[in-house]
Amino acid sequence: MEQRIGSSSKPLEGEPVKGAGFDPAFIPGLTAPAQAEPEDAKPTAEAEPAPEPAEEPEAKAPDEPAEPEEEEAAPEDGPVFEAADRRAKFVADHRGVRLSLDEENCEFRWDEIAAVETESPRFGKRFTITVHTPDRRWFPIEIEAAARARFKEWESELDAVLDAYFEEA
Repeated sequence: MEQRIGSSSKPLEGEPVKGAGFDPAFIPGLTAPAQAEPEDAKPTAEAEPAPEPAEEPEAKAPDEPAEPEEEEAAPEDGPVFEAADRRAKFVADHRGVRLSLDEENCEFRWDEIAAVETESPRFGKRFTITVHTPDRRWFPIEIEAAARARFKEWESELDAVLDAYFEEA
């Protein structure tokens, strides 16, 4: 007897295709599914050639400093918390909270955060920080400390940053 693996149902014509089985980049709630273009849509980028610049842009001399980005240009004098290990990194400052794990990064402004939670394990050296958003999502990150004594230091530094920048609604 022959058996098939997977579902035998196929999406209806014109119905958007959802799920990782059809789009490996689709993550429910994080990314929107790719929208198929209608057949009668004409490509605009290919039909119109790009206009050529009339003048060449002025090149900067190598000894002139490059203009810093807007975010980096105005650092505020205030508390900053940073904790990192070989894989993970957590930074909280005047701009918000940034999480990094290996090559993956996410950034939250202070108005996008509902709560920040910390957890110190009873045994072990992994300190957990969880960022909660107003839409009931949470993003935990575990950071391995060199010693358990760092947990109290990290919690007091993070509390100082939260007291300075985080406003509860």
